Amino acid sequence: MSKKIFVGNLSFNTTEGDLDSLFGQVGTVESVSIITDRMTGRSKGFGFVEMSNEDADAAIQKLNGQEFGGRALTVNEARPMVKREFVGGGGGGRGRDSNRGGGRGDRY
Repeated sequence: MSKKIFVGNLSFNTTEGDLDSLFGQVGTVESVSIITDRMTGRSKGFGFVEMSNEDADAAIQKLNGQEFGGRALTVNEARPMVKREFVGGGGGGRGRDSNRGGGRGDRY
């Protein structure tokens, strides 16, 4: 069985290969992914590493708070993603309503 680990406070220059090497010092890494912004492709400063349960627990103990890339890492067990519901009004532009004047309207 494998466990997914959250890795936060990453330098924006950190690559998946860097994380693979770092976590590989503790145990066998099954997968690595750094989360990137869809629009810019830049790292969001966090990612996930998947390892066996025993290796993951050891990695969390050893690497949480360790400095890497000039930053103190946050390393803990990943929690399941919670789907957020959109709440709140839209705001946005002002639509044209032909009943409110100010527009050309269809008077004639």
